[in-house]
Amino acid sequence: MGLKCGIVGLPNVGKSTLFNALSNNKAEAANFPFCTIEPNIGIISVPDDRLNTLAEIVQPESVIPTYIEFVDIAGLVKGASKGEGLGNKFLANIREVDAIIQVVRCFENDNIVHVDGKIDPVSDKAIIDAELQLKDLESIEKRISRVEKIAKSGDAAAKKIFEVLVRYQEHLFQGKNLRSLKASDEEKALVKDLFLLTEKPVIYLANVDEKSTINGNPFVEKLKANVSAEGGHLLTVCASIEAQIAELEEEEEKQMFLAEYGLKESGLNRLIKESYDTLNLITYFTAGPKEVRAWTIKKGWKAPKAAGVIHTDFEKGFIKAEVIKFDVFVNYRSELACKEAGKLSIEGKDYIVEDGDVMHFRFNV
Repeated sequence: MGLKCGIVGLPNVGKSTLFNALSNNKAEAANFPFCTIEPNIGIISVPDDRLNTLAEIVQPESVIPTYIEFVDIAGLVKGASKGEGLGNKFLANIREVDAIIQVVRCFENDNIVHVDGKIDPVSDKAIIDAELQLKDLESIEKRISRVEKIAKSGDAAAKKIFEVLVRYQEHLFQGKNLRSLKASDEEKALVKDLFLLTEKPVIYLANVDEKSTINGNPFVEKLKANVSAEGGHLLTVCASIEAQIAELEEEEEKQMFLAEYGLKESGLNRLIKESYDTLNLITYFTAGPKEVRAWTIKKGWKAPKAAGVIHTDFEKGFIKAEVIKFDVFVNYRSELACKEAGKLSIEGKDYIVEDGDVMHFRFNV
């Protein structure tokens, strides 16, 4: 399954600089609003040491990691929900992503103008929240106008949809994002086709200067308090450091560079891990002489559905799954050795795949 994250934020907060560091695509970074007009897209492999370990053991013809698609979307301004700036284009692009990464400026620099003339991360976050909430309200109110009369006529299905829409509407009227609303899976399914923006999971990225990379600064603390209140996820990164890391080709050089700043891993790695946690994703592996490959699935998926990400035929004709735990595979060094030691288990349709499982599927179509 593909994972798509949209990088959003006000103009001049460091979105495109961060995007350049994340991918091989070079988005233009400039000191004026709407530098990014069409969304730039970067396909980035997910770093996973387990994949490299399996490849060293199996020595396959190819090694295929899983990928995340990052989309750098045009800067948002106040009034975007009404079409100000590039609002309509922005909001159309953001509907297509699985998760939102909101970059918030937490640094001072007189040479980089702020669209509102002041540095206030909580205010910046509130502007984007408000614009997305207004757009969701617009979508919900349009749907209410369509189903209200049918619901009042006694149609049970329409009545249920209408009740959910009104509940969502009231939550937005309170200035709250829909992701903070406790709704059942059944309720969410009734409005799924609206692709509501504030229902999407979000990761807040506090973009700081180099000296604030480790311990943050007052701007970060202010934003952290605000994000914590809504149960959000916050990461602190320095886009300029990430850009410098991206220019280095050797892994050893990157590690030395990170060590100079007291960092154990890049912001990219931390962002990918946070994205997986936020979206409740895990990885399983297939390993053979042709290829060693990583596959991304949702936590809690059963074996047939997990097999379906390889090919729909695997799910339709699922017979069984042969499963070896990652640590066991590494210890015995081959599938055959694991089988001879009784460490390969045969699992049926109810097996819930675990992170790191090394799997082989049997199917018949």
